Amino acid sequence: MPRDPRFDVLFEPVQIGPLTARNRFFQVPHCSGMGHLLPRSDAAMRSMKAEGGWAVVCTEQCSFHPHAEAAPYPETKLWDEDDVIRMRHWTDTIHAHGALAGTEIVSNASALANYYSREIPLGPSHTPVTYSPDPVQARAMDLDDIREFRRWHRDGMLRARDAGFDLVYVYCAHDIAMPMDFLSRRRNRRTDEYGGSLENRVRLLRELLEDTVEAVGGSMAIGLRFATDELLGKDGITWEDEGCKVVEMLADLPDFWDVNVSDWNNDSASSRFTSEGYQEPYIAFVKGIVKKPVITVGRYTSPETMLSLITRGIADFVGCARPSIADPFIPRKIEEGRLDDIRECIGCNICVTGQHMKTPMRCTQNPTVGEEWRRGWHPEKIEPRGSDSSVLVVGAGPAGLECALALGQRGYRVGLAEASRELGGRVTHEAALPGLSEWARVRDYRTYQIEKLHETVEVFRESEMTAETVLEAGYRHVAVATGARWRQDGIGRTHTAAPIPGSDAAHVLTPDDLFAGAAPASPVVVYDDDCHYMGGVIAEKLASDGLAVILVTPSPVISAWAEEALEQHGIQTNLVKIGVQIVTGHSLTQIDAGGVQVEGVYGEGARSIECASVVMVTSRLPNDALYYALGASPERLADAGIHSVKRIGDALGPGLIAAAVWSGHRFARELDAPPPGDVPFKRELVVI
Repeated sequence: MPRDPRFDVLFEPVQIGPLTARNRFFQVPHCSGMGHLLPRSDAAMRSMKAEGGWAVVCTEQCSFHPHAEAAPYPETKLWDEDDVIRMRHWTDTIHAHGALAGTEIVSNASALANYYSREIPLGPSHTPVTYSPDPVQARAMDLDDIREFRRWHRDGMLRARDAGFDLVYVYCAHDIAMPMDFLSRRRNRRTDEYGGSLENRVRLLRELLEDTVEAVGGSMAIGLRFATDELLGKDGITWEDEGCKVVEMLADLPDFWDVNVSDWNNDSASSRFTSEGYQEPYIAFVKGIVKKPVITVGRYTSPETMLSLITRGIADFVGCARPSIADPFIPRKIEEGRLDDIRECIGCNICVTGQHMKTPMRCTQNPTVGEEWRRGWHPEKIEPRGSDSSVLVVGAGPAGLECALALGQRGYRVGLAEASRELGGRVTHEAALPGLSEWARVRDYRTYQIEKLHETVEVFRESEMTAETVLEAGYRHVAVATGARWRQDGIGRTHTAAPIPGSDAAHVLTPDDLFAGAAPASPVVVYDDDCHYMGGVIAEKLASDGLAVILVTPSPVISAWAEEALEQHGIQTNLVKIGVQIVTGHSLTQIDAGGVQVEGVYGEGARSIECASVVMVTSRLPNDALYYALGASPERLADAGIHSVKRIGDALGPGLIAAAVWSGHRFARELDAPPPGDVPFKRELVVI
């Protein structure tokens, strides 16, 4: 199908300094959890974007000196010639698909503790490290330190050139970069020529740009990544005041501007708290000042909003991080007129959690991310079927939908049986909760793609399968994707041995009961021992329904693990704002007719909380009865011609929606494949 002419502007070439980008799709620097520890994996992941049509593909932040390193995070490095060789492989991989390769040269300044190099962090002033509560302080740089820092930075730019990069960033964003520390009135308490006035505070940033132009200008495109607003009001940089003035001061120095908001929590805010294009109010002014190409982000997922960004004159490039992870082939699909085939990002920030846990990133929408090199998974290509076998997938939640889709794409005959009328399983239920509507894309993308495979994939709605009906269905393989259910008994992280007394009462409910239409009485205690998003979003839902809500958790904060997805602060702030009573650091010990007993986990003792109902959000149990019923009679399986029965997704092990999708995809990829062995993927090993 030809490209819709409306989108022609997105495929215009754009001049960036001495270079020409083939279109307006720009993968801005983003972390991957792989970096220098897994360089082949990182390069393979990003090469998919080059293959998918992105004009520019960038690394994550790249440190350039031991005084400016990011341990324990595995970011890329350009410290010496060994790193140049490693990164040359990276750039060659990107260039092989016709894209320009960019890197973001970064000193994290007083943000991180230099745990690998053990060098004392540097900053404009004496201050504790800011990104985490490490018991480490940065020391104030003297003028000799600043001169040395400029030399290190310049040498890093030269190494980037030698490694084959086409574009290089000077980094002043996200509240984790040396130039931003100097620019910030919160960080910079100097009284010399680098402190005080805005002109003085911007001096280091100007010098780094000038040094970079002198070192590599004309051979590379030089960009400035700049946070125009910190969303702190008068306590920080605002676009109306200092942000605008900095852009005016430096307008002509870089070859391109990449503008956003700070810090990372704001720049990569989840869909729960922001909509597509949410950064525009803070960056729209830049195009009116600079005459260089402008790039910005805002989780642009749909072709229409991408087009609008350009035609309204907000930016010259569509900058993307998360949407390019969810679908590395967005540009090619737009170019080929396949808009309905785009896997739109849902803004869940599961990709961010990989970086925070220093492991290869994951994506709810794209199960192949991070697996491109080590498993050979391609986001748009899949091996044809290995036999004439047929597969019955029982359950059309995230695992079942992905499994049926991938099996159908391989050419297998597939039956997808779902007990209810509506497909999607937990995705459908959770997408109806406050702020999570975009999560429905997990269901909608897959159901649409499955409809196109109607010749190979048959969907059976309202078909609750039993062992007998499975045996009679006539399929050779069975994938049990029956999901999981929330426990009512309170067993979870805190209570591991026995149910909470009183948890079997009629006024004790679970999220599944609420999804089925149960209405708790007010006031209601939500007991959250799950510590991710569910407890907080259930509390928000009940409060929005007009109930008085008390959220109790043994954790020191609400939704503690949501910090990994940059959501914890927003969740707790929102709950306080809407009037949810929050009780942290307390475990639920007993449920009575008119209330609950809680006990402080730090020795505060026991107390009572009055309530009329309780919602338990603790842990889940797999719905695996069908699996064990089928496995109870191997002879009957053989008689029915069934070669294998396997669990996938939450039926195998309750977890994230992303894990369920990945599990379903893995089953489909590995069907009829040789046994993978004890280590089912390639490893990147240091040669000694």
